Amino acid sequence: MVQKILMICLGNICRSPIAEVVMVDTLEKAHKQNVVVDSAAIGPWHVGNRADPRAISTLAQHDLKCTHIVRQIHKKDFTEFDFIFGMDEDNMSELRRLAPKGSKAELLMLGDFGLEPKNRIIEDPYYERGAAGFETAYQQCVVACAAFMKERLA
Repeated sequence: MVQKILMICLGNICRSPIAEVVMVDTLEKAHKQNVVVDSAAIGPWHVGNRADPRAISTLAQHDLKCTHIVRQIHKKDFTEFDFIFGMDEDNMSELRRLAPKGSKAELLMLGDFGLEPKNRIIEDPYYERGAAGFETAYQQCVVACAAFMKERLA
């Protein structure tokens, strides 16, 4: 049985593409097959674009490649995916609002897996001038994705 995971953030150019690439890498290293991972945006601002260059650069520094093209979440995602992850409380509120009745997807906050409660929000690094916030988001995703995989995909 194939399981499907969707990572969500506001614009799908920073946190969710990082989380997507990290989850794929985590699953590949654990030889987990039959899991599909994607990412999408809450809003339409960047649809059709690539991820933020700082996100791409951060992943490249860890020998990971991001080829994702931004897309916005659709109603059908709630029935096609098993797990939909938000990066912060605002993402989670919006996902709960958008979810149609009877949707299959379990809505989860990525930071609830493996991270300390005070660090469970994967902060949006978009407005930072440097790359430090992108590295922090990457490191949080590494921990959270591994913890989720061990807990829920074992």
